[in-house]
Amino acid sequence: MSTDRPDMRISDAERELVVAQLNTAVSEGRLTLAEFEERVDGVLRSRTYGEIEPYVGDLPQKGPMTVPEQIEIRNQASSLKRQGRWTVPRRVLITTRAGNVKLDFTEAVFTSQSVQVQLEARSSSIELVLPRGATADIDSIAPRASSLKQKVPAAYDAAPGQGVVFRISGEVRSSSVRVRYQRRFWRWRW
Repeated sequence: MSTDRPDMRISDAERELVVAQLNTAVSEGRLTLAEFEERVDGVLRSRTYGEIEPYVGDLPQKGPMTVPEQIEIRNQASSLKRQGRWTVPRRVLITTRAGNVKLDFTEAVFTSQSVQVQLEARSSSIELVLPRGATADIDSIAPRASSLKQKVPAAYDAAPGQGVVFRISGEVRSSSVRVRYQRRFWRWRW
């Protein structure tokens, strides 16, 4: 991972790409598990491109990994849950029939300050858990015999540039949509 300015700070998403590169090197047999652990610790502590270079300088460089512009989540008569650290593209398409979908964005890495969420739900439950400071706009959802609950500030009520803005639209029939922050009580989070 080289750049013209080694003193430039590296983002969390780029740091995660370097960890993925190290993971690939282990699976190819280029690194031992002990080397992998040592390098991952160093990468996670690094703040600039120059600090990361010693950990990947001796590995073959592949083209830059790109995050897809959108992801599509399909669910039918199942329960689907996404949580932890994951990269969120600009557009998220959710299609569900008689199922439950819960997307937890609290530890996610965002590629932009605005995320478009397109819903198409029938007899389903959709729950979006947003990170603190994020706002949502659910005014473009067309509900039919459905329940919509928003427990976060609306996008037009918050000051610009405060956090990630979720613009949620689509059509839901006989379904429920809930947009909220993570709940906390003592050490528990849900």
